[in-house]
Amino acid sequence: MTETIFNTANSILVAIDVAKSKHDVVVLLPTGKRECFKVNNTLQDCQKLSAYLKQQKLPCLIAFEATGNYHRAMAYFLQKENLTVYLVSSLAAARTREALHNSWDKNDPKNAQIILHLLKTGVVQRYHDPLVHGYNDIQEISKTYHQISLAKVKVQHSIMNHYLPLYFPEAPKYFHSSRAQWFSGVLFQFPSPSVVLKHTEEEFIKIAWNVVGRKVDKKNWLIDFYRTAKESIGLPIPEDSEAIKMFRIILAQHQHLCKIRTEIEEKAEIYLNEHSDYQRLKSIPGIGPVIALMILAEGGDLRRFNHYKQFLKFCGFDLSTQQSGCFKGTSKLSKHGNARLRYAF
Repeated sequence: MTETIFNTANSILVAIDVAKSKHDVVVLLPTGKRECFKVNNTLQDCQKLSAYLKQQKLPCLIAFEATGNYHRAMAYFLQKENLTVYLVSSLAAARTREALHNSWDKNDPKNAQIILHLLKTGVVQRYHDPLVHGYNDIQEISKTYHQISLAKVKVQHSIMNHYLPLYFPEAPKYFHSSRAQWFSGVLFQFPSPSVVLKHTEEEFIKIAWNVVGRKVDKKNWLIDFYRTAKESIGLPIPEDSEAIKMFRIILAQHQHLCKIRTEIEEKAEIYLNEHSDYQRLKSIPGIGPVIALMILAEGGDLRRFNHYKQFLKFCGFDLSTQQSGCFKGTSKLSKHGNARLRYAF
C-alpha cells in the first residue's frame, strides 16, 4: 500500500539502508543539507541517532527497505521513540536504482540515497510492526511450522531418493501421503527386506500390527508388504551394518520432525482458539488451521486495509496488463505481493 506524503518541506527525511551489523544513514535537512554516516546495530548507536533527530525539533520521517529480519529491531526502537517509520518496496528501490543510475549495481551508500529519493517523492508504504500490533507470536508459530515442514520434506526426499532405492526399492508404493508418519516408523523397525524376512509371515504380522497404524484390511496389507520383501531387489545389507544404522538415524529424524510439527499444530490451535478472525477463516470451506494461521501471520490485522483491493494488491492478486499502442496483452496477476499469502490462498 503506497502512501503519498504531501508535506515534506519542513520535515527531516531519514533514509536507512539496513545491514546485519552496520546501517548506512542519510539525513536530509529542510535546508537541503545532507548528512551521511553509519550506525552500528547496537542500542547505544540507535539511542544516539534518536537523540540527534530529536535535537532538530522538527517532524522526522524515516524510511528503510526491509532486509531479512535485520530491520525489525531498529524499526521497533524508532517507533518506541515516537518517530514515524515507513517501508520502501524492494521492487521500487530496484527499479528506481536502474532508472537513476542506469545500472543494476548496488552498494549500501547508493541504496540509502535511493531510499531517500523514494521517501522524498512519497513512494513509501506503511510499516506494520508485528510486535507493536500483537502479531509477533502468531508469525513465529507460523514461520517455525514452515521451517519444520521444510526440514521434514528434505529428510523425506533423502529417504525416498537415496536410502530406499538402495535397500528397499519397492517400499515407496506404500507411501501415499506426506503426513503418513507411520511409514518411517515401519521402516525404522524393518529398514530392509532381510530384516523383514528374519521372521515368518505370522511373526511379522504380529510384530508390525501396531506399527503400521490404522489400515483398511490391515492383515492383507501386511501380507502384501511381507511378500514384497521376499521379492525385493534391494541390496542384501545386514541389520547390524553401519549403513542400516545411518538409515535409522535419518528415519528417527523424520519421526522427530513429524512429532514437532504435530505439537506446533496443536499449540497453534490452543493459542488461536479464542481469536475471532481465526474462527472466521476456518469457517471458509478449504481453510483449515494451518492455512488460517498462515493468513493471520502474513496479513496481520486485516482491518488495516481500507478496501479489499488493497489486500489483493498486498497479496499480489491485483491484475497487471501490458499495453502499447494498439497492442493490449492479457491481464495477469502481478505477483508482486506477499508470496506466502498467495501460496495460502
